[in-house]
Amino acid sequence: MNILAIGAHPDDIEMQCAGTLALYKEMGHSIFIAVATNGNVGSPDLSLVEIADIRHKEQAKSCDIIGAELIWMDFEDEWLFNDRPTRTRFIDAIRQAKPDIIIAHGPTDYHPDHRAVAQLSEDARIPSSIRLVETSLPHLDHVPHLFFMDNVAGIGFEPEAYVNISSVIEVKRQMLLCHKSQDEWMRSLYGDCSITDLMEKNAAHRGAALGANYAEAFKEVKTFPQSGSYSLLPQI
Repeated sequence: MNILAIGAHPDDIEMQCAGTLALYKEMGHSIFIAVATNGNVGSPDLSLVEIADIRHKEQAKSCDIIGAELIWMDFEDEWLFNDRPTRTRFIDAIRQAKPDIIIAHGPTDYHPDHRAVAQLSEDARIPSSIRLVETSLPHLDHVPHLFFMDNVAGIGFEPEAYVNISSVIEVKRQMLLCHKSQDEWMRSLYGDCSITDLMEKNAAHRGAALGANYAEAFKEVKTFPQSGSYSLLPQI
């Protein structure tokens, strides 16, 4: 299978679903990570261009850890909207990955860019398979199945499926550690709040539901049409 994870910013995928992606990779599936914005406002001292370049390189390094293909959309951080050009770019990201499964942010997350990705991913899913929705890439021969990943810190998210990631927690941690500039930015904003600590607390909390050390949580998008082959994420 092809698995596509779509995040709003560099480090979002690592925070919420990299463990599941690592497990899928171990099973021999192809992994694509699409990042909508370039993270260009996430620095206390660098310019927009400088920090965007750093975050692109950090994301590429993270993808290399599990051999994921990076789809870099390069929208401006904090200004992601569901307009025609942006939706077209999302359709092309889906057409590029040809996914069987898409994992994206949920619609109740705290950040407007996260919520925009949730809506854009859901809205681009079906058009990606429609021939007369013409973009730079050909249409798919199927409609991918969509899951929403956990919210940041698990706030306001009611999981329907869990994946035990205990065996790959170190892989997830190493991917997240690639995003050094984001860790520095978060510490400058919120004090002693590292991205790895935030990730591990949430993964441990979700793991408790399974009796596991660490887990990631998901919710299936049940809108029409449904593909019976992917009614739930595999319990890996």
